Amino acid sequence: MILSQILLPGCVKVPLEGTDKHSIITELVNLLEANKQLLNKDVALQAVLAREQTRSTGIGSGIAIPHGKCNVVRKLVMAIGIAPRTVDFGSVDGKPVGIIILLISPLDQTGPHIQALAKISRLMLDEQFRDKLRNAGSAAEVCRLFAEKENE
Repeated sequence: MILSQILLPGCVKVPLEGTDKHSIITELVNLLEANKQLLNKDVALQAVLAREQTRSTGIGSGIAIPHGKCNVVRKLVMAIGIAPRTVDFGSVDGKPVGIIILLISPLDQTGPHIQALAKISRLMLDEQFRDKLRNAGSAAEVCRLFAEKENE
């Protein structure tokens, strides 16, 4: 799985405007809708928020990967936001997050969903990569950083 092939430049927002978990997730879902990645943004938003209620997607080290599965996408879609100020996501390490990567996939496509979560988790183990993302000045830079990291 190559994330940089899934990620559309229009689905990256630097900086995010939201200041809490709900507003940031909504902002990223809206990006997907604006880029014609969703058939129904309300259904997509509810799927992600419902998943978030079961357990926080704040994975630690300042990263959150909110995600959901629903019938309003034809394939796995992804949006990324960089928050100018960290936000409480209820992370496992208790620390706020600044890098938010949203994934939404079809109900019947578990494989790509799990592969994307695993790939993101592996990439985010690299502290230098996380720092570069946090300091990215534009959506284009975030896309470039992902492509470069995946080509290493």
